[in-house]
Amino acid sequence: MDCSIEESEIRRVVEPIAGIRGLHFQLARRLLRIDGSDEALPLALAAIRKAGFAPEPVVAGPHADAAVQGHGHAHDHPQQAAAGSSIHMRLAAALVLALAAECIHYFAPDTTVWRAAGMGVAAVAIWLAGIETYTKGLLALRHARLNINALMSVAVTGAFVIGQWPEAAMVMALYAIAELIEARAVDKARQAIQGLVALAPDDAEVMRNGAWQRVKAAAIDVGAIARVKPGERVALDGTVTKGYGSVDQASVTGEGMPVDKGPGLPLFAGTINIDGELEYRVTAAATDTTLARIIHAVEEAQGKRAPTQRFVDRFAAIYTPAIFAMALAVAVLTPLLLGWPWLDAIYKALVLLVIACPCALVISTPVSVVSGLASAARRGILIKGGTYLETARLIKAVALDKTGTLTEGKPRLVEARAWGGADESRAWLLARSLAVRSDHPVSRAIAAGLDAETVEVDGFKALVGRGVEGSVSGQRLVLGNHRLIQERQQSTVALDAELEAHEAQGRTVTLLSDENGVLALFAVADTLKPGSVQAVAQLAHMGVAAVMLTGDNPATAQAVAREAGIADARGGLLPQDKLAAIGEMQKRYGPTAMTGDGINDAPALAQADIGFAMGAAGTDIAVETADVVIMNDNLGRIADTIALSRSTHAILWQNIVIALAIKAVFFVLAVFGSATMWMAVFADMGASLLVVGNGLRLMKK
Repeated sequence: MDCSIEESEIRRVVEPIAGIRGLHFQLARRLLRIDGSDEALPLALAAIRKAGFAPEPVVAGPHADAAVQGHGHAHDHPQQAAAGSSIHMRLAAALVLALAAECIHYFAPDTTVWRAAGMGVAAVAIWLAGIETYTKGLLALRHARLNINALMSVAVTGAFVIGQWPEAAMVMALYAIAELIEARAVDKARQAIQGLVALAPDDAEVMRNGAWQRVKAAAIDVGAIARVKPGERVALDGTVTKGYGSVDQASVTGEGMPVDKGPGLPLFAGTINIDGELEYRVTAAATDTTLARIIHAVEEAQGKRAPTQRFVDRFAAIYTPAIFAMALAVAVLTPLLLGWPWLDAIYKALVLLVIACPCALVISTPVSVVSGLASAARRGILIKGGTYLETARLIKAVALDKTGTLTEGKPRLVEARAWGGADESRAWLLARSLAVRSDHPVSRAIAAGLDAETVEVDGFKALVGRGVEGSVSGQRLVLGNHRLIQERQQSTVALDAELEAHEAQGRTVTLLSDENGVLALFAVADTLKPGSVQAVAQLAHMGVAAVMLTGDNPATAQAVAREAGIADARGGLLPQDKLAAIGEMQKRYGPTAMTGDGINDAPALAQADIGFAMGAAGTDIAVETADVVIMNDNLGRIADTIALSRSTHAILWQNIVIALAIKAVFFVLAVFGSATMWMAVFADMGASLLVVGNGLRLMKK
């Protein structure tokens, strides 16, 4: 079970069963979860078996949904059901016997005995190569479903009956071998996602009973203290409690450079500890790590069919019966209307059936979509469905939140200046001594940004809404905002002008003052993330308008927007205002994306045509609401997503055109030329391999 036609066949037989509430397919893992009553499950499994599949329960219980893994395929890849070595031996034998049948046909005397021997050898070759195809083909015909197995069963049987038994044997052997090759090629796309599972180790060192013990990751509880040594992969998500080191996070966030880690910083399962031993407190169970959520989300995304895939499925549902009817017309009408010999007409009709196989057409979209999703995941872009991968190319405008999206989301000291002739080094010492005593984010930014020692502060006190005060060596000091300085009547015209200049740039200014006047000013701002300017420029180059939507005051919004290169900035917005702004942008520009990381962004993320969430710093609700999660908070990944979407869409349609063009050429040759069944097989499977290879190119994007 690994393509949409097989999914449709299973849905057709299972959904009508009473008690079935839903079917959830993960084609990449060949898994089906059945939601339904206890009584419905045995009926569903029986129906699946009757449809020609061999389901194996993965999870089952009286109070749990059923998960079923499929083995054996009713469409493209029947050989994958058996063990690899058995498949190869059987197909090798089939090919040898098919060649033997050809030799008997061409070189043996034309006697009844030799013809019977040749037919026997051909029949064994057909049985070895195509018994699964025949079984499922007859089942499909019995239920009036004209899938590839039905087409091949009719074509091979017909060729055998009209005396083309060597060709029938060779066609079935070549078809089976080509299917196996195609299956291996398709698996490359799947393995790109499934390989993520192997990134996180199965066990980890955990502190238990005062000693380090190696324990299975699945058995480690949240809150436990674990350890990861240099060169090892992190087993579970956690927060560093002890040690310093560099960690390669590329597998989760897509970051190209190692990230320094220390106490208080997060670790992700599947990342590599390059140097330094780290101890960390586990923050998520093995089934709920960031890596596990990525894998789950990508698997779910593969189950959501993109618009082109839905179009191809609908087209194939009409195309296959139409071709069958056309082949029947060639077999019956051309002898009557055009005087063709009956055997020639029937042979051409059988060739048409093989040529018309919709394999390449049907497989062209899922391979491309899975490759695109895998390529995005490798770069730290988690796309939650083929629909979003394919439609991101249509985006005409992107709404950007400010804090945490364009900017770092935390204040930093950007300018410090002594005032009124005060000694700079003395002012820095006094300011930092006061700032380190406060928990306010602005005070912390000042303390972190000043390179100065600290001294003891007496009588320290917080002034709510204004700042802090305290005494150093008997000198009474305050570190506060403009309002506090005005209350102390220490503001001057020059100082007011200086503060207005900073505020126009979106900065928050804190002033250090003693009893005689202002000693220094410190400008703090939420600075742009590295790469934000380049990301906005990339969007503009792609013809996508960038608009800032923020709850900050309009002056700050305009200042940050100017620095980022954004012409349209809207400040002072509440969540409902952002929601309305998205609606207005959709009317003005067309398809609009929203990018944010906070709870207040969630309504706008849901309203937008595509929502991008900043995953590393984003809130759970923003990540859940968004359609695309950027794991490394790199704003440039928005442009990368749009570019990947454009490439995916182009390759999807290239594959459709390739598949149909090749079939059209050989279709004409079959009817009016001299196309053989051998040529038909090579045309069909050649087209399939071409579209698979073309789709896999997205893995390198």
